[in-house]
Amino acid sequence: MSDAKRKCRQYNTTYLKFGFIPSPSNIQLPMCLICNKVFSNEAMKPSRLQEHLQKVHPDKQNKDLSFFTNIRDKFLKAPSVSGLCAGSSKQCDDGLIASYNISKLIAKSGKAHTIGEELILPAVKEILETVLHHSASHSVIQNVPLSNDTVRRRIDEMAEDVEISLCELLVSTEFSLQIDESTLPNNEALLLAYVRFVNKGKIVQEMLFARTLITDTKGESIFNIVKDFFKEKNIPLKNVISIATDGAPAMVGRHRGFIAFFKNEIPGILAIHCVIHRQHLVAKNLSDRLHQSLQYVISAVNKIRSNSLNNRLFTKLCKENDEEFNRLLLHTEVRWLSKGACLNRVWNLFDSVLEFLEEKDVKLKDRLLLFKSDVAYMTDLFAKFNAINLQLQGDELNLITSKSVISAFQKKLTLWKTNFGRQEFSQFPVLADLHKNSEISFDYIQVYCQHLESLHMDFSERFKDILSLEVPQWVMNPFINIETAEIQIQEELIELSTDETLKSSFKGSDRLTEFWLKTNIVHNYPGLWSLVKKFLIAFPSSYLVERGFSTVTDLITKKRNRLDIVTRGDLRLKLTNIEPNIKKLAKNHQVQPSH
Repeated sequence: MSDAKRKCRQYNTTYLKFGFIPSPSNIQLPMCLICNKVFSNEAMKPSRLQEHLQKVHPDKQNKDLSFFTNIRDKFLKAPSVSGLCAGSSKQCDDGLIASYNISKLIAKSGKAHTIGEELILPAVKEILETVLHHSASHSVIQNVPLSNDTVRRRIDEMAEDVEISLCELLVSTEFSLQIDESTLPNNEALLLAYVRFVNKGKIVQEMLFARTLITDTKGESIFNIVKDFFKEKNIPLKNVISIATDGAPAMVGRHRGFIAFFKNEIPGILAIHCVIHRQHLVAKNLSDRLHQSLQYVISAVNKIRSNSLNNRLFTKLCKENDEEFNRLLLHTEVRWLSKGACLNRVWNLFDSVLEFLEEKDVKLKDRLLLFKSDVAYMTDLFAKFNAINLQLQGDELNLITSKSVISAFQKKLTLWKTNFGRQEFSQFPVLADLHKNSEISFDYIQVYCQHLESLHMDFSERFKDILSLEVPQWVMNPFINIETAEIQIQEELIELSTDETLKSSFKGSDRLTEFWLKTNIVHNYPGLWSLVKKFLIAFPSSYLVERGFSTVTDLITKKRNRLDIVTRGDLRLKLTNIEPNIKKLAKNHQVQPSH
């Protein structure tokens, strides 16, 4: 008989009583549950199946149906070789993903790469065995490679992926640049740059690069590094709409500064001197007498803190006097808030400081007591400087908010001077409290008024560009005073002001920035956006790069002093908000389990 006409027999559930089930690989073939032998379709009939049971497995021929049912259930539940391979492969893939995610967490925490094998894997094993009672913890741990070199490679790959994603956005996006250089503990000059741009209706701030200045730190050298990076990443220089730097000559020099070289390439670039640095320079403006009084305070602090015995004795004295604090704070010139914090702590412990100096340095104690009102005045004043400094820090600061903070402080300086002339010190609580207990002489008040006047003049001069910055009324509220806007944008402004959806959004919005960053405004009103973008995107300070340098200091510890902060990805991955494409990176790797 031909194959076409041959009958194909089908499996019947009654065949189970003979110990047969359909073969898992082909349901048209019977398979013996006892010996796992598979027969041809011709044997798919009761007589042949019963014959096999009686001849090959005579001891099982009298077993009932439940016996063979149990064997079948155990067979079906047992994992197959292909299933084991697939499960193992899936487990390894998940382990690779976990390896990337844990490496990212290590980079975010700024810890050494060895923490993966030394702490994380042992901790995971302990949790699996103790809490979850997982008997196969060793196999789980093996599938998560976290050796020192593996973590380093993972971090470098993710950092490179983040950099590629960032540069792809900057190729076709306008952005502002924030740049500064600093010297690391090993005398290496590091150049750090940040960018700010709009992406998907949000302000994005990211570290652009970290580069080493091989020889000098001149403006031309800095510009060449920036230009080479932009050329390497195919980012047009014309996409930069503003640059924020500190006031160093290498940055803002009229002829040889970094800004001067950049303006030769892009003449219309907006250059901004960091507002925090300027505020810090204003705070240094002290009269000779106030400067001398400050030196007395610093000398007292140093006398106590620089000697370990004096420091312990002073701590003991503060505890005996039931002081709120028991130690003084050192003054560090490079830290913005240090002077105010140092003065405030000295004032809080002023009586204990005098009592301590009574035995250690009577002359210095007498000087502090003589200029007590100066210390009180500077404690209040530098507390206010610290307050404005903190207002000028942060990620969300723009030119509009910066102008508001600076204008308010300028007017406060005039107000304080006027009130001091009337012997009204309520805005200076420490000085006011001192005035209640002892009269402040007219000569002292004159000194303070002259100092406030000098601060006002210095403040007005240093912030001339910010204070003279004109923010159009329609930027603050595009639904009023349309007639006062420039003729070129009046048509777009009318269209926007008559959009009821945008009007309701503006009334319900808590922040001006969120309104202007709406996608339909950016695309539908290009004329308005071209004017608004500089107010919102431009960096008013170099706060981010300063924070970046602090992160570099945290990363390069005594035990990690060989870390190459420029070529390794630790710094970028710690500072970035962009998520690396871990699944794409994992696909390019063959799993290598931990040893």
